[in-house]
Amino acid sequence: MSDTILSDAVAATAFRRLVAHLQHRTDVQNIDLMGLAGFCRNCLADWIAEADGTLGRDEARAIIHGMPFAEWKARYQGEATPEQIARMQESVAKNADNH
Repeated sequence: MSDTILSDAVAATAFRRLVAHLQHRTDVQNIDLMGLAGFCRNCLADWIAEADGTLGRDEARAIIHGMPFAEWKARYQGEATPEQIARMQESVAKNADNH
């Protein structure tokens, strides 16, 4: 996909909506996002930190999670099952250097 398809303003608006949606849907586990889509909130935060160049990983994760990651993890993240881990590994293997 070419970066010229969306204006920066449209992309930024859609991105902010995605972040708000992920912050609202705390019932959706990162491991399940990884298993279905090959990325999760943490990946998104890592991409932001890489794109920004000045943000640290923890700072970017706090932006995406709406709170420090350790706090989000304690409140909302459950223990991954072997099935979730297997789905995640299969899904992530499909990424093959795309991000």
